[in-house]
Amino acid sequence: MTLPMTVPAEGLPARVRIHEVGARDGLQNEKAVVPTEVKAEFIRRLAGAGLSTIEATSFVHPKWVPQLADAEQLFPLVRETGVRLPVLVPNERGLDRALALGAREVAVFASATESFAKANLNRTVDEALAMFEPVVTRAIEQGVGVRGYLSMCFGDPWEGPVPVEQVVRVTKALADMGCDELSLGDTIGVATPGHVGRLLTALNEAGVPTSRLAVHFHDTYGQALSNTLAALQHGVTTVDASAGGLGGCPYAKSATGNLATEDLVWMLQGLGIKTGVDLGLLTATSVWLAEQLGRPSPSRTVRALSHKD
Repeated sequence: MTLPMTVPAEGLPARVRIHEVGARDGLQNEKAVVPTEVKAEFIRRLAGAGLSTIEATSFVHPKWVPQLADAEQLFPLVRETGVRLPVLVPNERGLDRALALGAREVAVFASATESFAKANLNRTVDEALAMFEPVVTRAIEQGVGVRGYLSMCFGDPWEGPVPVEQVVRVTKALADMGCDELSLGDTIGVATPGHVGRLLTALNEAGVPTSRLAVHFHDTYGQALSNTLAALQHGVTTVDASAGGLGGCPYAKSATGNLATEDLVWMLQGLGIKTGVDLGLLTATSVWLAEQLGRPSPSRTVRALSHKD
């Protein structure tokens, strides 16, 4: 298999942990419901390819995300996979369901903007934070790790560019609440490297260390990898990505797709940054899933590595 030439660059981390979101963020956007066993096999194959963190599902009400209505059936099928399997919980009821099945890591999903908080949660930003507080507190009391997702960190389809100080305020609220990791989401893919660096610097100045930050870029304008590199140069070592480039956001129509895990691994391998991921096995997994979905993978790296003359 073709692999990139390794040419390390100065000032970058030696290792990056990929937070794989394809099984949750990717599949929740499929028009057709993917069978539970296919989801379980997808997660097993991702683990077999070396991904150590795989977001498995979401314990949200089936009315809102019917594609993930099988969370109770799916999680027991993959619980013993041997990797970290965080799950999304929108409220205390979702947390109860996750804890009952033995989940050891959960995530809450906040917004930096009022418009998206209204569209996604039917609440104001502060009302959403108030809803998450008991979820985070109870999870911590149970010894469960909590990740805080923050969407619309760079731009919002209704409000336009999002002020850095607005993102800092909400991120700091999640940090103060007790979230041990904070994922900064470019939900509609409008970020550019300078903007990424400015936000990360502002968060550091507000007392949020880079070690608690992860980045979650969308490739709407082809900027996901350049933005990731800017985050790596700042010291970020956790990057969200979706196998095969699956997914976007059901509440933001211009969110056309996550950064493909294969594209990320190709870049990181070329930079000599360790991930523990076997690019060949990962590509084969995305090709397999594309066959299950009945369409080709949007990942450029998957297409290039799986192309047959």
